[in-house]
Amino acid sequence: MSPDQRQTTELLAVAIDDAADLQKMVDRVAAEAGRKPDYTFLSDPGHRVIDRYGLYNPTGRGWPHPTTYVIDRRGVVRWKFIEINYKIRPTNEMILEALTKVQ
Repeated sequence: MSPDQRQTTELLAVAIDDAADLQKMVDRVAAEAGRKPDYTFLSDPGHRVIDRYGLYNPTGRGWPHPTTYVIDRRGVVRWKFIEINYKIRPTNEMILEALTKVQ
């Protein structure tokens, strides 16, 4: 990722956890990694955002399907990766390639 892309790219993680449980998870991740995550976690316990994108998974204890979006400044989804299996995630290379295509 170029320095310009770093300055114009924002990473957000949306979870169904309430704010207190989400903070516990962030603290655990920070302890394991030795530093705080450099992205923002958003709490969506009522899964309003998750529902809006059609990602709610009622068979997975209510957890959403793991998804990654690249959204441009106008709010247009330019790339997405949606997976039913929570163990399968996009690679960094896949995401970086998608970011380079966004103007």
